[in-house]
Amino acid sequence: MKLISIVTTSLFFLFSSDHPVNINMQFGQAHTIDSLGACQGASFQKGRLFLYGDREVGMIREFKMIGDSPVYINKECRLTENGADVINHPTGIAWNGQSPTFIGNSIRLDAAGSKWKAVIYCVNWSGLLTTGTLDGNLLNTIEDDACIQGTRPEYIQYKGKWYVATADYGDKGNEVRLYDPALLQHAKRTSEKGVLVKKFTCTPWVQNLLWVPGKNILVLIQNQIEGRKWRFTYLDFNKSIETGTQQVIKVVDLDRTDELEGFTFLNDGSKGIAVSSSRKDNVNNMMVSWK
Repeated sequence: MKLISIVTTSLFFLFSSDHPVNINMQFGQAHTIDSLGACQGASFQKGRLFLYGDREVGMIREFKMIGDSPVYINKECRLTENGADVINHPTGIAWNGQSPTFIGNSIRLDAAGSKWKAVIYCVNWSGLLTTGTLDGNLLNTIEDDACIQGTRPEYIQYKGKWYVATADYGDKGNEVRLYDPALLQHAKRTSEKGVLVKKFTCTPWVQNLLWVPGKNILVLIQNQIEGRKWRFTYLDFNKSIETGTQQVIKVVDLDRTDELEGFTFLNDGSKGIAVSSSRKDNVNNMMVSWK
């Protein structure tokens, strides 16, 4: 917990000034990481990088950064229970080191992609990392019926309190929603009274979310068109909540034509890892400058 506090404090001072006028993102080295299936996202926790995907079953692999390269440390979690694939398409890990951990699952119910089932799972994160499966570590299953299309949980802070944010992927009625984690962890549906706290409208094709500590910035990790091209939309989170619609600080479009799926900052906020669903060059170093 002391390490988490140190990292959080250092990030707060890094991002504690007014919103930057200009945010630049550039590609660094590209890596081809196998055994992920189609990589769906990335989470950086206590010096470790977790990449998750939808191989023959949903899975999470753990890496350490050596220089600018992610190195697999032979630790894998299979998102199964009694051998059955449970979280087959993981789409977000909400972890902050102190509150319940949630993993999203966005399930396509028809070939056209017009029908979806979204599920959020409350898990024993430390137990999952220890045993490598959901057996004994799946605490609750919550239908995200307040969503419009899919779910991608991420912890954010609003007025000094932690919430679980999520967003839709499709092209109609997209929203960012805030759930109360204390109620969410015991709920059966996100439509239950009190679970949904706040929401605002946002642009389409959100694959994942990223909270920037101490800056009140939420990053929408998006596609420019359905399933293709990279976009990062930096939002003033507080103003978005207050107005009911996204308030954009900066949109960064990058020259990649594959499907951006996730992004996470590393220790100091000037470097990050972006992942795509491609089989080649699916894990990419990113350099970020704030002015």
